[in-house]
Amino acid sequence: MRVKLDEGLPVSLAERLAKHGIDADTVFAEGLAGRSDPEILAAAVEEKRMVFTLDRGFGNIRTYPPGSHSGIVVFRLDDQSARAVIAAVEDLVIHHELADLAGAVTVAHRGLLRIRR
Repeated sequence: MRVKLDEGLPVSLAERLAKHGIDADTVFAEGLAGRSDPEILAAAVEEKRMVFTLDRGFGNIRTYPPGSHSGIVVFRLDDQSARAVIAAVEDLVIHHELADLAGAVTVAHRGLLRIRR
């Protein structure tokens, strides 16, 4: 699975995801930091990458309809510290098959997933 990490996520997460067999790239590594959500999603679509983000705007299915991209996972976390974000992302990749989320808009909140296909 290929993932693009949005700028709110720790850059170190890319290395941690690699240990789970996930090819993760960051918006920082590609010079996309500070770009608009549509620009980030366009880059992810071009690279066939799923977007992991804290940005709730990506959860809008009218703006980002399921099936128009490789998948979006929005992490809605009460605690957005690096430690909490890393734990939430690792929980997702350990307990769920990312291929099942391909093309969907998924919101991960408190260990539960809301998946829009």
